[in-house]
Amino acid sequence: MPKLWEESIDGHRRSVRDAITQAAWRLAEEHGPLSLTMSQVAEAAGIGRATLYKYFSDVESILVAHHARHVEDHLRTLEDLRGKTQPPGARLVAVAEEYASICFHRGRHSSADIRSLVHRGPEVADVERRLHGVFTDLIAQAAAEHLVRSDLDAEELAVYCRRALEAAGEMKDLDGVARLTRVVLDGLGYTPEHQDHSQRAAGKTHRRTH
Repeated sequence: MPKLWEESIDGHRRSVRDAITQAAWRLAEEHGPLSLTMSQVAEAAGIGRATLYKYFSDVESILVAHHARHVEDHLRTLEDLRGKTQPPGARLVAVAEEYASICFHRGRHSSADIRSLVHRGPEVADVERRLHGVFTDLIAQAAAEHLVRSDLDAEELAVYCRRALEAAGEMKDLDGVARLTRVVLDGLGYTPEHQDHSQRAAGKTHRRTH
């Protein structure tokens, strides 16, 4: 098979798969996942049932696939923020703010029924491991520079930070998310003075690279 043809076919399949998962998730948010049928998904995605079954066997597998893709996108964003060439304090703040924002939007756009359906399986353990690693690494680096408290180890503080930031899903607006993030950072012992220091250091790094 010619390479361009193969790429075209793969691109078409990705487009159809994306249309299916997006349509199913939208319907699940509107009507709940328990009442959703494959016929409804096929109609919303603009394809026939026979085509739908070539991609997915049931509604649950569609919703799990959609959720897995979004989770992977979020994890990559957090991992990219961890790896930026900035002081650890600035990166810790950026990751905390981003994760709080993710939790906020997740709380507004997915029901308890959907969350219970997709938050299971072996993939969940890998997600937890990677997410925990992001926070643990940054907290350990910040602790090495005396930017956060040292009476608890990085592993314990990472658990605290993640769980506390997940409360952003209950906030009414982004202002509430920002206040919550500030409280969580305070709990880590990361003070405004530390933040100012990190911002100044980040500015010096930026100037040196230009």
